[in-house]
Amino acid sequence: MSITSQRPRFLNLLQIRMPIGAVTSIAHRVSGVLMFLSIPLGAFLFELSLKSEAGFEQAAALLQAPLLRLFSLLLAWSLMHHLLAGIRFLILDLGLGLDKPQARRSAWLATGLAPLAALALLWRFW
Repeated sequence: MSITSQRPRFLNLLQIRMPIGAVTSIAHRVSGVLMFLSIPLGAFLFELSLKSEAGFEQAAALLQAPLLRLFSLLLAWSLMHHLLAGIRFLILDLGLGLDKPQARRSAWLATGLAPLAALALLWRFW
C-alpha cells in the first residue's frame, strides 16, 4: 500500500513547456498591463507638449533619452502584440481557426509579427 505525500511540491515555472497559444495569451495580458501602466507617462508627456513650444521641445528631448527609447520599443511591442493577439482571439471567438494546427499557426503568426510590426512602427516615427 503506497501513501501519497500531501506536502507541497516545488514547481519550477521555467521548466514547464507551455504551448504557443498559452504564451500568446499570457503575453496578451502582459501587453495590456504595460499599456495601462504607461498611461500616466503618456499623459505627462502630452500635457508637457501642449503647454508651450518650449514644453514640446522638452517632451521631444525626453523621448530621445535612451531609457525612454527602450521603453517606447517595449510599448510599441505591447501595442502591436495586443492588437494582433486581440484580433486572433476575436476570430477564435467567431468559431474560426479552432482546429489545433490552425490555432497554433495563428498564435505563431501573432507572436512573431508583433516585434516586426513594432520595429516597423518605430522605424517610421524615429
